[in-house]
Amino acid sequence: QVQLVESGGGLVQAGGSLRLSCAASGRTFSMGWFRQAPGHEREFVGVITWIKGSTIYADSVKGRFTISRDNAKNTVYLQMNSLKPEDTATYYCASASRAGPVAPPTMYDSWGQGTQVTVSS
Repeated sequence: QVQLVESGGGLVQAGGSLRLSCAASGRTFSMGWFRQAPGHEREFVGVITWIKGSTIYADSVKGRFTISRDNAKNTVYLQMNSLKPEDTATYYCASASRAGPVAPPTMYDSWGQGTQVTVSS
């Protein structure tokens, strides 16, 4: 299994920006970002493929969030701009070893420990 370590969470005011990082011990097929707020199910945020760098985003973050990767560092980034209070959640990166539907958490084999993002109004 791939080991994943997230970093970069914190407290930010609405309209601000944060960049999350996810360092992986190896590369598989794709890396996804999810988030989970208290009392809510884990929600797909976006995904990027390692080889082509193709991305897909949830409608709720499209145009505000950007996923990128640095293959030399085995690291994926989630740049979050124009943050809203409803973006407050624990954010997780996850590794998928095969192509398939990107939104279901069950498609991902390894998960990071999560990093908290809090957006104040």
